[in-house]
Amino acid sequence: MCTHRPTCPTADSRDREAAHTIASHPEQGWSLLCNSVLVFEDTGELLPDGQIIAPHRPLAITA
Repeated sequence: MCTHRPTCPTADSRDREAAHTIASHPEQGWSLLCNSVLVFEDTGELLPDGQIIAPHRPLAITA
C-alpha cells in the first residue's frame, strides 16, 4: 500500500510506472514499485496479479 502523498498510481492505472521505486536491483535488471509492480530494464512489467506487460520500447527513428 502506498503511503506517499499524493498517492501513487495503482497497478492497473495507465501511469503505473510513475509510482515510487521501493527496491532497485539494476545488477539484476529490475525494480519494485510501491504499487507492487515489477519493472524490468527492457521496459517489460509484471503486475501483482501475475499479468505480464510486454516490453514497450520506443521505436527507433531512421533518417
